Amino acid sequence: MKKFTTFVSVGIPIDIANCDTDQIIPARFLRRAKDDPDYPAFLLHDLRFDADGNETDFIYNRTPYRDGQILVADLNWGCGSSRENAVTVLVANGIRSVIAPSFGDIHYNNCIKNGVLPVRLPSATCDHIRHELHAAPGAEIMIDLTSQSVTGPNQSVYSFDIEAFDKLRLLDGLDDISLTLQHAGAIDEFERDYREQYQWIF
Repeated sequence: MKKFTTFVSVGIPIDIANCDTDQIIPARFLRRAKDDPDYPAFLLHDLRFDADGNETDFIYNRTPYRDGQILVADLNWGCGSSRENAVTVLVANGIRSVIAPSFGDIHYNNCIKNGVLPVRLPSATCDHIRHELHAAPGAEIMIDLTSQSVTGPNQSVYSFDIEAFDKLRLLDGLDDISLTLQHAGAIDEFERDYREQYQWIF
């Protein structure tokens, strides 16, 4: 997965408290492959499209928000069922970070595993940043993972906490497979020793 160090993007305000994973990607799309050319359209699908498939006036459909890569959400983003698709559909749209006061626990962990940085900031701060983004469409946000800081549209700087191991994974771009492959030498050595010790199995 992509490394995350410093990232600047247009911010997208999502004013939905308790936006659950079924809103992020409706259940009827869960069996669709990630390489499906329609996959990016499944993000917030029922908010972005009407019953006939036409775009609504939802903020993510508007220019310049539609090109943003940082979401600024409300309380309890990603609550509900533990579908990893709710993160892979963010990745399919180039979303690199979600800033919110709180996250569903499993969704938070799925973000880390897929290279999306979940940033927790106080509710009042998130409300303020979203207000700024509404007032100035196309305003940018900068996130510096090394210093654990967010610079808002008005250049105010906010600090956030993240577990050291989660930070390392994102800085180095390590998904679960990459973490395992760091120990490839030890794994190969174990397999050689095991075969020698238990030749009768093989």
